[in-house]
Amino acid sequence: MEYGKTTSIGKIANRLQQEGKTVMVVAADTFRAAAVEQLEIWAKRANCDIIKAEENSDPASVVFEGVKIAKEKGIDVVICDTAGRLHNKKYLMDELEKIQRVIEKELPESDKETLLVIDASTGQNAIEQVKAFKEVSKITGLILTKLDGTAKGGVVIGIVHENKIPVKFIGVGEKIDDMEIFNSEDFAKAII
Repeated sequence: MEYGKTTSIGKIANRLQQEGKTVMVVAADTFRAAAVEQLEIWAKRANCDIIKAEENSDPASVVFEGVKIAKEKGIDVVICDTAGRLHNKKYLMDELEKIQRVIEKELPESDKETLLVIDASTGQNAIEQVKAFKEVSKITGLILTKLDGTAKGGVVIGIVHENKIPVKFIGVGEKIDDMEIFNSEDFAKAII
């Protein structure tokens, strides 16, 4: 099931570029077939650089290379696409921990965000995803995708309340500009 992770990265990269920042995306989801190709499409749409490697490459090595190049080029924002969405696969969660260690070591003074993408139609499975990711990562925010105007995504209320993790963005469509900053009032009205 696709959660909209790669699409969200493209949309955020586009938003940051429009704000005048230079952005690089790093294709560290090296285990999922076609993940790199998807990210390439979105990077091109957002008009930003991309660092990639061959399928099944070590994700942390790809991130290390991306961060190194970003520092050399003076890139403002680096966005890493990881394979962490498969929260029930221990080796992928171990890779996520390794990636975070690389980022912390190479960019110790930089502001960091760890955003978890949740499909609004996922339901109770989203609670398990958050629990698993919190064990290996300090999640700083959520992106709620596939909010297309229908009253979906109610499970996020419990997640936010229980975990004290804010929703930062919502995906409302498939176009590159279909990403909005989360507004709790509008969301509550849509749910009710």
